Order: sequence, then structure tokens, then C-alpha cells
Amino acid sequence: MWHLNQDLTAGGQGDDRYYHLVLLAENDTGYHNLMKIVSRGFTEGYYYKPRVDKELLEKYHEGIIALSACLAGEVARNVTRGLYEDAKKAALSYEKIFGKGNFFLELQDHGISAQATVNQALLRMSEETGIELVATNDIHYINAEDAEPHDVLLCIQTGKKVNDENRMRYTGGQYYLKSEQEMRDLFRYAQQAIDNTAKIADRCNVEIEFGKTKLPKFSVPDGYTSEQYLEKLCREGLVRRYGEEASQVEKRLDYELGVIKRMGYVDYFLIVWDFIHFAKSKDIMVGPGRGSAAGSVVAYSLEITDIEPLRYQLLFERFLNPERVSMPDIDVDFCFERRQEVIDYVVEKYGKDQVVQIVTFGTLAAKNCIRDVGRALDLPYSLCDMIAKLIPAELNMTIDRALNVNPELRSHYDSDPQVKKLIDLSKRLEGLPRHTSMHAAGVVISQRAVDEYVPLSRGSDGAVVTQYTMTALEELGLLKMDFLGLRTLTVIQNAVNNVKRSQGIALDISNIDMNDSQVLASIGTGHCEGIFQLESAGMKNFMKELKPDSLEDIIAGISLYRPGPMDFIPRYLEGKNNPEKITYECPQLKPILEPTYGCIVYQEQVMQIVRDLAGYTLGRSDLVRRAMAKKKAAVMEKERQNFVYGNEEEGVPGCISRGIDEKTANHIYDEMIDFARYAFNKSHAAAYAVVAYQTAYLKYYYPVEYMAALMTSVIENSGKVSDYIQVCRKMGISIVPPDINAGEWDFSVRDGKICYALSAIKSIGRNVILAIVRERKENGAYTDLQNFLERMYGGELNKRAVENLIKSGAMDCIEGNRRQKMEVYSSIMDELAREQKHSMTGQYSLMDFLEGPQKDDFKISFPKVPEYEPGALLAMEKEVLGIYISGHPLEADRSLIEKNITAVSSDFIQDEETGMARVRDQAIVTVAGMIAAKTVKTTKTNQMMAFLTLEDLRGTLEVIVFPKDYEKYRAILSPDQKIFVKGRVSLGDEVQGKLICEKIVAFSEIPGELWIQFQDLESYQMNEKKLLSMLAPWDGKDTVVVYLSNTRQYQKLPPSRCVGICPQLIDQLDPYNKINEAFSRGGMMKKGGYQSEMNTVSALLGGIPVNYYVSFDMTAVKEIVNAMGGVDYDVDIEVRMNGRELHPGMQHLDGQGVLDYCRQRKGSSDTARADRQQRMLKAIFNQMKSTGQIANIPKIYKAVSDCIETDLSFEQICALSLVAVRMDAEQLDRHMIEGRFASLYSRDVWLVDREKLIELIKDVFNVDAEIAEDVDGEAILAAAAENNAAIQSELYGAALLYNEAKSITANYSASLSSGTKSAISSLKSKLATAIRRECKPYLDQYSVSMADALNAAYAELGLQQNAYSMLNSYSGGMDYAGGGTFGWAEDDIGDD
Repeated sequence: MWHLNQDLTAGGQGDDRYYHLVLLAENDTGYHNLMKIVSRGFTEGYYYKPRVDKELLEKYHEGIIALSACLAGEVARNVTRGLYEDAKKAALSYEKIFGKGNFFLELQDHGISAQATVNQALLRMSEETGIELVATNDIHYINAEDAEPHDVLLCIQTGKKVNDENRMRYTGGQYYLKSEQEMRDLFRYAQQAIDNTAKIADRCNVEIEFGKTKLPKFSVPDGYTSEQYLEKLCREGLVRRYGEEASQVEKRLDYELGVIKRMGYVDYFLIVWDFIHFAKSKDIMVGPGRGSAAGSVVAYSLEITDIEPLRYQLLFERFLNPERVSMPDIDVDFCFERRQEVIDYVVEKYGKDQVVQIVTFGTLAAKNCIRDVGRALDLPYSLCDMIAKLIPAELNMTIDRALNVNPELRSHYDSDPQVKKLIDLSKRLEGLPRHTSMHAAGVVISQRAVDEYVPLSRGSDGAVVTQYTMTALEELGLLKMDFLGLRTLTVIQNAVNNVKRSQGIALDISNIDMNDSQVLASIGTGHCEGIFQLESAGMKNFMKELKPDSLEDIIAGISLYRPGPMDFIPRYLEGKNNPEKITYECPQLKPILEPTYGCIVYQEQVMQIVRDLAGYTLGRSDLVRRAMAKKKAAVMEKERQNFVYGNEEEGVPGCISRGIDEKTANHIYDEMIDFARYAFNKSHAAAYAVVAYQTAYLKYYYPVEYMAALMTSVIENSGKVSDYIQVCRKMGISIVPPDINAGEWDFSVRDGKICYALSAIKSIGRNVILAIVRERKENGAYTDLQNFLERMYGGELNKRAVENLIKSGAMDCIEGNRRQKMEVYSSIMDELAREQKHSMTGQYSLMDFLEGPQKDDFKISFPKVPEYEPGALLAMEKEVLGIYISGHPLEADRSLIEKNITAVSSDFIQDEETGMARVRDQAIVTVAGMIAAKTVKTTKTNQMMAFLTLEDLRGTLEVIVFPKDYEKYRAILSPDQKIFVKGRVSLGDEVQGKLICEKIVAFSEIPGELWIQFQDLESYQMNEKKLLSMLAPWDGKDTVVVYLSNTRQYQKLPPSRCVGICPQLIDQLDPYNKINEAFSRGGMMKKGGYQSEMNTVSALLGGIPVNYYVSFDMTAVKEIVNAMGGVDYDVDIEVRMNGRELHPGMQHLDGQGVLDYCRQRKGSSDTARADRQQRMLKAIFNQMKSTGQIANIPKIYKAVSDCIETDLSFEQICALSLVAVRMDAEQLDRHMIEGRFASLYSRDVWLVDREKLIELIKDVFNVDAEIAEDVDGEAILAAAAENNAAIQSELYGAALLYNEAKSITANYSASLSSGTKSAISSLKSKLATAIRRECKPYLDQYSVSMADALNAAYAELGLQQNAYSMLNSYSGGMDYAGGGTFGWAEDDIGDD
């Protein structure tokens, strides 16, 4: 039924101008004309719907019977409008077009009142015009009981629900195939119309020709026939491929050519050769082959395939069987991005009317059918989802099968009427077409215009497609070619191009060593991310077990890793690892099965066994293989007799006649049946193994170039890009942000790093990016922001694009930080717009009269603002790139996350190849991440639920939080909150599944561990009291663990000593784990207290003397600043400490505010924090010099005197003060010595760059410095690592002894009664003096032991020998007594 375009219909407006008409093909001519009419309706008359006009009907009317159609027909429509004469005029015009007796007036009765009016008018019209009547029923479903399923289907197709009021529907239930009697009862007044129905059916007699090929003729050069030209090309190719060995392959080539000629497929091979030759000549990557065509020497010689068939025992008969005539099928893989160029070439060569693409029908499969029907019935989503998920995810699964295999589904069906109705309706609709689409790769090439053979339609994208599917086209004998776009080929080609650009190597990927041991070993590690066919989790594990040592192993791996053959993997691995255990039931099996370690893996092996053991021809062997694969029992049993006993009449010798006994032959046949069901096409596996190996080769030898190409191929999939970024980091490959001075459209390679693709930046069009790159290449790098905007102005670059370039980091290569650029770019662009406007109107500005440097003075300058906080920079990257590059907000929590999760977001994404996700549907998993977005919705019961977008290190995942759980956890469901979510996996129709929340835990609620390292037990005991007092204010639930590095022992402090880990606590523990303390334990520091440190610094500075020291305690800053009345300071970072917040900008800070600012660690390195502290001291110094501070001098002096240790005399301090008063703080200079961080005794230390240090010394001190080798930073690190651990610990302990003694005795004194305090005060003074005196000689020489030094001090004080031990054991309330890995003494302190 087709819409007719009639331009001159009286009174017709809108859809009233278009009418229905029924056209039937009476004979073959009518069938071809009907295809023309239908095709033109789509190709020429399409406007929302296909349309044809009467002129076209007149042109192609022959052999066609027409009916006036339903109420939407022109005749009926005019009758309902009351225009009877117009209706009669239309009827006569149709009769004139189709001829007398070929046009009928159509009576219908579906219980619609308008039809009764029309039918009366048609009876009258038939009498007046002589046009005969025909009675029909509009059939939309076969049986009357299908009315409800059809109504549901209508809702599915129109996106409506059955309860919707205003929707398309067929009321009355009369649109089914009625019997003759029902129709006669309905039209008692027009029995002749019923008779005419049968007459018309008898007249329609069309015979369609099947099986006869309709190949197009290939145009060959003059002087050649098609056969001669094919043979010429093959023989030339044979010499190219085989060289001197070509003569040994000629026999196989002649055989194949003979088969091809006899079967009539010469032109087929020439057509395929031609478009592949075109692709290669245009540098379009072509795959090595696909499917069974790789078994053909002709295809290999023509360079249609690139796999040598003889080397890998590939069989021609698996491709083209001379004993089973069927159309050959050569599927070709092309570069994904350039596949269309090849299709366009074919269209141009053969004509657009002879080359069209193929339609496919999407059908209602079991799971989707349940969901669609449930949606149309307006059932709860959760119910439909639950029922759909009870249907097993297996190939060709139906609802009936699911009811039989899943008892839970059957139980719901039997017990719940709502579920029963859902399933019953779904069963009626299952398998019906749901929509049409275009075949991903199929193209028809025909002898003549395609609409001579099949009707054409128009796809959703406007492309012309056949109305018949691929199977029907093959049966009609049309040539169907698959032009497949393989993304991996694009990756390979881009990687090869990257290698050429970055290393200058012209790599020929088709001529690499296909058995490189290092490449194969890299595959065997299981690190196959990004390697074609091998990157799924299961395949990676298989490769790790397999450890391939040849391409044959990879071919077998690809063939075995599928449902079914997987059962044979253990047997294959056993044979590979223990070849001596392999046995063959007869000698003839060895050459066939040896490459696969005694297993039947390939279809070709089944064919070879039948041929070599029983004497079958290869053609007949292929027929046996097909029978086994399709489980044709009768054929298999017949062939068993032939295989074992032979068949003289059919020319089969059989196994027994070849010396193989009956029992063995039957057992081999049984094994073949088992394997043949799952055996894989080796030709196809070999072709894909080659591609897999090529990707592995590139990844191994050119990892940066390959990973750049790989990420370019998935640039639209941020989840995949994120995955591959993680892979790059594991491989040690750096990824830098986009760069306007180095970046390209895609991911590129620069200085051994991957530069992020400019095209990945959001809201920047292709033309803008290409213009940026083109301008840079033509006129040099962009020098600054102004230069960039001036050079790009006038094109398509807008403010949004500039903003996103800045946010992405693409402009970090030019002067200014991102915040500065964000603040001025808009002003610069506005100024450029004004200049252009003035120029267009002939106006001049001051700038027009300036030149060169003068003009630069008037440029918009950057404001003096600090860079954004690291967190803000990361958020910008995420906003405009979709992922984080330079870091990740969760990076610091990686260890915590990895300990507690069982899945990541990318595990929920369906694999493109397998269609399966790494997680199982309904599995319980735990994920972790930060809440990137939250949408709260109200349910029908007015309860709140949430949809969370959870972002982890791999991507994002949707988490559904139902009302009960939302109410429970809503307090922690805020943006940027870091949480663990335990829940149930929900895999539906979407590419990525979801997680149904069951439990949520914030990161902060996960108990952590704070590890504090000491050199040995003695050094811990010296510091124990101080440590515990530092930990006491930080009560929490994180366990404190003390670790002794010399013995590698540890002890967890009891629960009462748990703390809440936070940056402030870590700051307070600074002396235990930061740079200065670690450096002090590095060797030179240990030979004389501060003098030792001075000597060390002097040595590092090339011998420049350091005469005095001043040690300043930063914790006293608070008192100093408070004594000054606060300090004014331009804060440059966000500070959040001790319950207060400081924001960037000028602030008046009290002592605590200054301390918080100086100690803020989050987002800063140690060097950055040190720089902040120096700037703050400079500000304090400046303010201290102001006249208003004179009154505060006594308070300041007291605060300073309490926190400074120095060897300067009082006189020297006074002299320095006079200098300081006159000094400008801006004259104070500070230098950061370049170097690197290293680990020393599990501490971070800064190792200086000796060459940079020498340059700095010469510049600052104006001297020639020579730095000796023994004081080189690296040498210090090595020497320190070799020192005896016990000596190091003793030296360090002695160096801290004085301060520790003060602390211990003070606490001890406070705990005694007041009556003994004066005695203790005297004891404290004497003890301090003695230990201080004894420390110096001890530190000056290694010969004095710790025990000797202390005993000398004890002796002078008149104390017993173990008094210090007892003092040190005072635990300040420690409430545990040793145990575990190590313990502490429990002696009581005596009265003395």
C-alpha cells in the first residue's frame, strides 16, 4: 500500500493531498514494475513517507492490478467529503491508467460508520462506471485473538502506552484474516465482490528466479578476457609472494583457478582485487584477511589476503567447495576511518544505481521484548527489569526456553497474574521486526540497476538500501560484499605514522618478524591491554597460562577462547607443557594435530582427518564438516559408515582399507563429532591472530606511539580513554595535557610522551583545531596569549573555545598561569573586536600610530594573582576533557580504594566484541569513588530516592539509591563526597550497567592506620612520651602502628590510643618523617650537633664556611604574631585547618591563622610549603619594623627568646638587630637548589643536582666552587645506607637526649608531691648539665658507647646505674604491658 502524491486534489490540504492505493503484481512484468514504483517512492518521492504520483503509475502500470484502497484512498476520501463526482472522476482516472479490468473498487467493513457510507457510494459507482467491486479486509494481524498483542506492538512502535488517550489504535478487533464465510456473511449484498477476490488471486502469478548468480562484469584491459586477466594477475602475484619457490605452488594455484573458472566466479575475484588494490594504492589500511578466504592461494597472490595458506595448513575447499556450489564470501576489513572511501570508489566505478547497501531488521528479542511490552503496559520498571533479568543471557534464548530452564521465572509466571500477562503478550510479539536499520558493512553490486531485482528503501540516515535482507539477496544470486571497518587497522596505521613522525622510522608492519620471542613473551605476561582480541580479562589470563611461543599458539588461543571450546583449554595446555604425554591413535593424525598438541581445534583439521584417514575428497570433507557442525544426525550416521568401512560406489576407501582398525576409527569419528560442534575456522583465526600480533609488536617496540594511536581510536569513549591512561601510567608513559604549540588533532607523541588530543577538548570545533595547528605550522609557535588571539582572530574561535583551551591546560605552554589567562582573555578578545570594528569604519585609535615595542607597552597585562588550587585545576580538566590528566582527586586514596573494592566503573561496560560486561548481572560488588552528580526524584508514594553519578579512577557509574537507603545515607550523599558503595549489579539494554545501592560508607568512616617509624626500640623509647602527648588530642578510630626499621617489627598501640588521621596531625608529627629530620640522620649530621649540620651545609656548598646557626621553632610563630597584634597578608591559597577557613585575598591574620597558613599541606609539596613560610616570615619582618610595633618589643622579645636556639653571642645578636632594622626585606634572597626527592630510611630527602649547585654558588657568593665527590648528594645517600643501623640509632638518640631529658624530668616532677619538688628541681638541673656535657664528646667520636656516656652522667649525679632506664620507662599512663611483636619495661620509679 503506497501514498500517492496528487498535486491538484480539490479541497485537499495537508495529508489530504496524499492517498493510499493497493498495487498487486499480476506477472513478472508487473513485479518488476512494482519494484520500480516502490523504489522511486523512496528514492525520488520521499517526504516523511514514500510517495509516488500518477505520472509514475502510468509509466510502470503494465502487469499491475490496482485496488481503490481503504478510507484513506482517493475515491473513498472524496466520498466521505461528500464529493461523489470527484470520487467517480478519480476512479475513472485510475481505470484509464491501469486498463479496463485492472482497477477495482474496494469494499471494506470493520464496523466503522464511514465505511458503510463509502460502500453504498461504491456500489452505485460500480453500476454507473462498470468498474468491478472487490471485497477485502484490512489485515494487521492473522488471528482475531491477536488484537491485544497488535495494540501493544502499535504502542511500542509509536512510543505510547496502552492507557494513553490520544494515540493511534485500531478499534473493534476486526483487522484479522477472515475466512471466506465470514466475508460472505459480511457482504451479503455484494457477493460478486467476494468472487472477484478469488479471481484476482488466481490472476497473480509471479515466479521469482532464485539461485542464478547475477555478477557484474568486470571491465578488463583490451586484449584480455576476464579469465586471462585473472590468471595474469595471479601468476605475477605468485612470483612476488613466493619468489624462487613460486614453481612449487603453481599446482595449487592452477587447481584453484580451475575451480574458480568452472564455478563462474572469475569476475568476482577481479572485482574484489580491484577495490582492495585501490585501497592499498591510496594508503588505506586493509586487513590481512577475514573468514575462509585466507585459505586461497589465488586470494594470497592477488594480495586480497596476507596470510600464506600453505604455511598454516589453510584449505581452499573451506572457502570454495567444488562439490557444493555456493557464492564465495570474501569479507574485507578496512581502516575504520576510511572505509567509506572504498565504498565511494565502488559506487563511482559501477554506478550508484548498481551499488546499494543492505537493510537489516531489528527484532524483538526475549529480554528487550519483556521490557518493551512492560513499558507499553505501563508496568513498574523494577518488575519488568526483574523479569527480563531472569531470562538467561545466552545466544538464541527464547522466552519459552527461559521458562523451562529458570524455575524462578516459572514461579513468577505461575503465581503472579500481572507477570503472566506480561510474558504471554511478550511471547506473541517475540521475534517480530521492531525497526529497520542499515547493515554495518553489506553492499550489493549488481549487473544492472538494483531495482531490477529488489525494491529499494531509504535508511534512517537517508542512504538508499535494499528492502530485502542479506539472506534473500544471496538466494536471488546478487553479489553481496562486506566492507567492514575495523578500528584496530586504524590504530595500526596511526601508530605506524606516529613512529615515522617521532622516530623517523618507515615501519612496514606487513613485513615484521611474526615469531619475535620478545613480543610473544610480552603477550605471555598477560599484560595484553590494547592488544586486539586479547585484552579481555579471561583472554589475558589464558595468555598468561598459554605463554605463546609462536603465532600458531595465538591462532589456537583465539579459536579456543569461546563458549564450548573453552572446555578443551586444559587439554591443550597440558599437551603444550608436556608434549611427551601426547599420543596419536594412528600415525596419520600426527601431522594434522601436532600444531595443536593433539587437540582438534579447527574445522580444517576435521576436513583433513576425513581426507587423510578415510580418503575423502576435500570437497566432500567439507560437507561432512558442515553436517557435524549443524548436528545433522542422519547425515552423520551415514558418513560414519563411509568413514569407517568405506563406500566404493561413492569413491570413499574408508579407514579400515587404510589400515586403521574399526574400534580406533569409530573412536576418532566420535571425537570429531565432539570437536566439530565447536571447532573454529582456522583461516579466520589466523587472520585475526596476525592483527593481534601486529598490535602486540607495536605495543612492545613502540609503546608510546602505539598507545597514542590506541587512545585516538576511542577518543569518543572517555571511559576507555581513562582505562588506557591507567595502562600508560603502569607502562611508565607520561601523558601531558593538550598543547597549542605541540598538540595535534589526535593524540600525538612528543619527547617520548603522549600529548593529549586537541580534539578531546569540549566545545571546540574541528575547523578551529585545524586552524590552530595550520597557523602554528605555517608561522611558528604562539608566543603569548595576545599573540595567539591576534593570529586566530577572525575565524571560528569564540570565547567559549578559548576558555576551554585555558581550562584544559592547552595554553600552559605560554606565559601566565591559568587564572591569569582566564581573567584577561575576554578583555583581549573584546579589544580585538573593537579594533576590527574601527578598521571597518575607517576610524583610527592610538594603537594604530604605535610600532613594535611601543605597542607592547599598551598590551593588556596579567594581574598578579596566584594559580588556582590543584583541586580546581583538576576540576577544570574534568569539565572540558571528560577525564583527569595531570592527576585525580582520588589518587591519594588509591591504596585505601584498592584494598576495599571488588569492581571498578569500567567493569560495568559491555565489551564491543563480546557484548558482555566484566561483572555479572545481579552480582554483589563494592565500588568506590566520589559523587560527581546527584539527582533526587520523588516516587509515586512521595518518597525520595537518588541517582548518583559515582566517579572513580576509571570513569563514572550510575548508582541507584532507593528510598529506604536514601533516607539512611542522605547525610553523606553530597557532591564530591568520597564513598564506598556495596550493591547489586544491574545490566540492562544500555552499554553500561548500573549499581543498585545496598550500603554506603564514607571514606572517612573506614578505619585507617598511622604508621610511625623509629630506627630501633631504644630510639622509640626515647621519644615515646613526646609521641603519646602529641597523639593525645587527636582522638579517633585510626590505629597507630609503631614500626622498628632495624628489626622490621611493629606493634599496634591499643584502641585507647587511636587517632583521627588528618593533615594537622601529620604536620605535628613532622619531625618524625620529614626532610630535615631525615637529612639529619643521613650521616654527616651525626658528628657534632648543630656544628655537624653547619659542617654538612658548608661541605655541600663547596667549602664556603658556615660560622653560626640559628634554630627557630615554627610553633612559636603564633605567640610572636599575637604579640605584634596580628599581621596583614595577601593569602594565595585556600586554607582549611583547625575548624577555620582562609580564602585567597588580603587578610588580617592572628597567630593561629599564620600558623595554619604556613602549615597547610593539602595540594602542596614540601618545597612549596617552605616557600610560603619564607614569604610569611618576610611579611612579619616588614611589619615588625613599623613604628607601631615599638610598644610590642618586650612581648615580641619574650616570644622570640623562648623559641630560638643559637650559638650567637648577645653582642652579636644586638649587632644583627641593628643591621636588620635598616634592611629592606625585599633585599633578602632565597634560592631553591635544584635536585630530586629520594627515600632515606623511609624518609623523603632532597638530593641536590651538583652541576646546578655549582652554578648557584658561583652566582650568589661570587666564588669558584669545587664540590668534592665524597660530599655529592648521591654519595651521601649511598654512604648513609651502608652505616651500621645500631650506631645510627644510638647517635640519633644521643643527639636528642638533652631535650628528651627536659621533657621526662618535667613530667616526672609534675607527678610527685609538692614536698619533693625542690629536690627534683635540683636533680633535673644536674641531670641536664651532665647529659649535655657528656653528649658532646660522645658525638665527637664513635668510640664512646651510649651506655658509657650515660653511666658517666649517672655517676656524677650519684644515681644508680639503671636510673635513666627507669626514667625512660615512665609511660605517662600507657595502659598496656608489652606483648605482640615487642614490648616495654614495666619497672616502677623509686622515690629517689
